[in-house]
Amino acid sequence: MHNKRINIAVDGYSSCGKSTIAKGLAKKLGYIYIDSGAMYRAVALYALRKGWITESEIDETSLHEHIGDIRISFETNAEGLQETFLNGENVEKEIRTLEVANGASRVSTLGFVRREMVHQQREMGKSKGVVMDGRDIGTVVFPDAEMKLFLTTSPEIRARRRFDEMKAKGEQPEYEAVLANVKERDLRDTTRTESPLRKAKDALELDNTHVGIEEQLQWALDMFYKITAKNEQN
Repeated sequence: MHNKRINIAVDGYSSCGKSTIAKGLAKKLGYIYIDSGAMYRAVALYALRKGWITESEIDETSLHEHIGDIRISFETNAEGLQETFLNGENVEKEIRTLEVANGASRVSTLGFVRREMVHQQREMGKSKGVVMDGRDIGTVVFPDAEMKLFLTTSPEIRARRRFDEMKAKGEQPEYEAVLANVKERDLRDTTRTESPLRKAKDALELDNTHVGIEEQLQWALDMFYKITAKNEQN
């Protein structure tokens, strides 16, 4: 075990397995896992509950006025799974719906929302030993992270994975709707003005279209040990 803890940033497109690798790394290394996407989903849920998000618009004024009231935290349950809390309330199940996912993609384009979430995320990472996944972790949140990964997969593969996940949870999604949502989120994520999705210059890229979960995790672990060994030599 390496004594000097580092921060690990895992970025990539929606539904490309970022959280799977990030959670696996955190578990193997005894690090803290932070799901940044869940944080934006929690903001969206808060706004949806207040009626500030409709199909056509977002009440940015109200959300901006109350963004400081939103506190997001993570706790591990009895099964060892991490759950998301919004102002002390467990909202893990509620934030995983397609409606909230759409809302999250929309609120995440707002500069004041991103600035508040980045502030909270940086506070979480101050003590090191954090694995965080999202869209702008290696470029904006932790630009000095000692290890950065960037995952990519085709929209069709990602939509199929998301579709299968939703069916496993008892939902009845339509594949075409899920694919359209994935493509729409990609467009928003890569073209937004504030912290667009892009690969950090020093990130290690993995196209996991044909790579199994165990292989991905082993690859990430191998990268971790190479990086930490190099750091210890310096």
